[in-house]
Amino acid sequence: MKIDVQSLDTFNRLAHEGAQEATASMAQMTGIDATVDVTKISLIDRADIGEELGAGSFVGVEFGFEGALSGDTVLVFERGQTEEIVESMMPGASTDDSMGQSAVQEVGNIMMSGFIDGWAEHLGASIEHTPPGYIEGEGAEILPDGPETGEHDQLFVFRSEIGWEGESVNFFIYMLPEYEPMAELMAEYAETDADAIPIEKLAVFNQMTQQGTERAAENVQQMSGIETEAEVSQISFVPIEDVPRQFGEETFVGTAVEFTGAPSGFLLVLFDEQSAITVAEGLMPVEMDSDELTEQHKMAIEELGNIMTSGFVDGWANVLQQSVDHTPPRLVHDMGRAIIDPLAAQLGQHQQHAFVIDSKMKTDEVEFESEIHALPNEQELREALDELDVERADKTDADAGQIF
Repeated sequence: MKIDVQSLDTFNRLAHEGAQEATASMAQMTGIDATVDVTKISLIDRADIGEELGAGSFVGVEFGFEGALSGDTVLVFERGQTEEIVESMMPGASTDDSMGQSAVQEVGNIMMSGFIDGWAEHLGASIEHTPPGYIEGEGAEILPDGPETGEHDQLFVFRSEIGWEGESVNFFIYMLPEYEPMAELMAEYAETDADAIPIEKLAVFNQMTQQGTERAAENVQQMSGIETEAEVSQISFVPIEDVPRQFGEETFVGTAVEFTGAPSGFLLVLFDEQSAITVAEGLMPVEMDSDELTEQHKMAIEELGNIMTSGFVDGWANVLQQSVDHTPPRLVHDMGRAIIDPLAAQLGQHQQHAFVIDSKMKTDEVEFESEIHALPNEQELREALDELDVERADKTDADAGQIF
């Protein structure tokens, strides 16, 4: 089965419009204004779904749906935010009591019914959903396991992030459809076979990114002595103007490079400021006197970013059997949105959508986390994937030392 940019865009817009309708319904019921910041389609390992929720406490509503599509849909609120919703509907109630939980179910039922009905109307088919079920939990634990993937290790996940007006916290809508029906629908909406990508090649490329992250984690461990693990790998599709919104206003330190070849694009290795200090001091032979980020810290991060970037780019070149080079790493230290905005703008000169490749490394040993983001040229990535030999995926483990 093949999908193209048009089919991905169609379903991304459908999910975005559904999230907007759901958010408008909440505003009518509660008087609380919110806006849909970003909606994206991600191909992600089942075990990694919901990693962006972190360790916070959440409540929400879960539905099952079946018909033209089958799967699960979940509406997730941070627990602290939900109290405001409950209070607006049932003064004096709380999510700690049955009245408050019923209020959450009522809001979720109206919001998500419109979301599912919008899909059914667009597809011209019937999609039924189960009654809403109240859920609560910590981080990703609040989400269901998702539908069975069968022979596939990854799922297509539609995720909308909604910003609360005047607040720094968000809530989320997750749609987890069964893999095969979703893939078949997206293939039906493909307009041109010439620009289409075999779905299984996206999955293979995702696996390559995961292995690249694992190799980068090994490099960090060898250089710093900090035991590091690769956590998440996913490839997402979003409108180019939505890319900076995914990075928010948190401050990062890291490196940016431009890679050229097939594909070309940009690659970022980013650390939050405390992680940058921690890993930099792990790389230095002497202990630093200052708790602040110094020029020596930045030099160490630049060196580490160069090694991690080389591993990724060389890995892609080997797997894709293409020549890929990259510029020397450029140190970046700014808000995430400010770092990514000029890169997205440069890509936006010749494309309306972006495939964003995301990975994450973390460790329980010390306070340390790193994110790796690639923004390849969309057309060149499609062309490279078209040439990708899926059978090479079976060889990467054996050749990992040479590839990365």
